[in-house]
Amino acid sequence: MAEDIRVLIADDHAIVREGQRTLIGTEPGMEVVGEAEDGRQAVALARSLRPDVILLDMVMPNMDGLEAIEEIVAEDPGAHILVLTSFSHDDKVFPAIKAGALGYLLKNASPQRLLDAIRDVHRGEPTMSPDIASKLMRELQRSSDLPPTEDPLTEREIDVLRLVAQGLTNQEIAETLVIGVGTVRTHVSNILAKLHLANRTQAALFALREGLAPLEGNDSL
Repeated sequence: MAEDIRVLIADDHAIVREGQRTLIGTEPGMEVVGEAEDGRQAVALARSLRPDVILLDMVMPNMDGLEAIEEIVAEDPGAHILVLTSFSHDDKVFPAIKAGALGYLLKNASPQRLLDAIRDVHRGEPTMSPDIASKLMRELQRSSDLPPTEDPLTEREIDVLRLVAQGLTNQEIAETLVIGVGTVRTHVSNILAKLHLANRTQAALFALREGLAPLEGNDSL
């Protein structure tokens, strides 16, 4: 039997936290393991609790969501962060994704959509509201105007990129390709450097846009 997905909630509004806690608490296979009312507390609880998914607002006192994402990812590069916010402005979306958030969902999303997004992020799959995905695709298209390095992706790097786009973790990619996890990390770093991309989410979107991976199975994008 699979263990519950352990979720940390970070939002400065008590009524929002209560609604999230109630929703997650009634969903089989999920549990809320901690609540933070500001960014600084979110960082501290992420460090001490090591939750499976961090549900994070962007606008909070003491330390905002972006700073919290940066600190959490700096300490734990494998952290699975899902932004849940009211803001769809470019100056919120792009920095959050570049800082390492795997998902970006607006608070007008349905309860079921939020639960599905938590599961997606837990699996390491990028997930976001449709309008946010469109914004990011346009931004990615602009940023991809930067010329790639003269060194093209190798056949193995393309294999890894396809699997990244399918939402596989480094461990799952290693098992699929029968290579070491450290080798996968190296391939991912090389891919990001060659394509001038910031993180796995951008790499996944790049692969989808370039037709290197099918859209099927990536409905969350």
